[in-house]
Amino acid sequence: MTTNPIFSTRVESLPVTIYNNNKEVGQAAAADAAAYLKQVLNERGHANVILATGNSQLTFLETLRQTQGIDWSKINFFHMDEYINLPAGHPASFPAFLKRHFLDYLQPPAGAFYPVPGQQTDPGGRPEDIKGCKEYEDLLRAHPADLCALGIGENGHLAFNDPPFADFNDPVWVKVIKLDEVSRRQQLGEGHFPDLQSVPTHAITLTVPALLAARKVLAIVPEARKVVAVQRAIRGPVDPNCPASILRQNAHVHMYLDRDSASKTFDLKG
Repeated sequence: MTTNPIFSTRVESLPVTIYNNNKEVGQAAAADAAAYLKQVLNERGHANVILATGNSQLTFLETLRQTQGIDWSKINFFHMDEYINLPAGHPASFPAFLKRHFLDYLQPPAGAFYPVPGQQTDPGGRPEDIKGCKEYEDLLRAHPADLCALGIGENGHLAFNDPPFADFNDPVWVKVIKLDEVSRRQQLGEGHFPDLQSVPTHAITLTVPALLAARKVLAIVPEARKVVAVQRAIRGPVDPNCPASILRQNAHVHMYLDRDSASKTFDLKG
């Protein structure tokens, strides 16, 4: 299956391709990911992948899981972030999301799945004191990522590196953050929580350097609700007020947009 873009360009170092709709974005990005993973497995015999969660990633994940010819048992999976102290089995859990929409479908099963830790050993303690950040960073460094598939938040965040506190040169790869209200409202809008008060205020996230350390990065950004974030990421200054703007300075990143998300940034009338 071949999906042709309606427009392709490069913004600074960043290749950008635009497709008609969300489905085509997912198909194109999945085809790119699958071809790369097959190449890595052929060269090295194993691979490590970091995946995003969220509704904007569904068409990508659904297409990738159906790809033939990939030995999933030789691939280890990581993800990007997790809320702190969600109750066990909560439908908004990001590890549960990946299992529900991707991992549970893989045949043969994935080599390993390493969830971001989200539970405090002392539930009454401060979120900042959660254990596990250093241990997860050690796992990431021991399994260098070949592929990172990420999205962009409605406020321009990468994972949960929210503006204006995202650090492009963060000295750590995994840390606890306090969520921006726009991020919390996005989770509410995606239907993961009944009201804003139910959305956690803190999470653990991979930092920007951890995400960009992958050998290949796919930024998969469909949907009209991302249109302003895309515009700021592509046309605005490269600074932490729009964390996704840093993608423009990285040639190993490829951004996938649809007509809706690209409409304020590119002239697609022709």
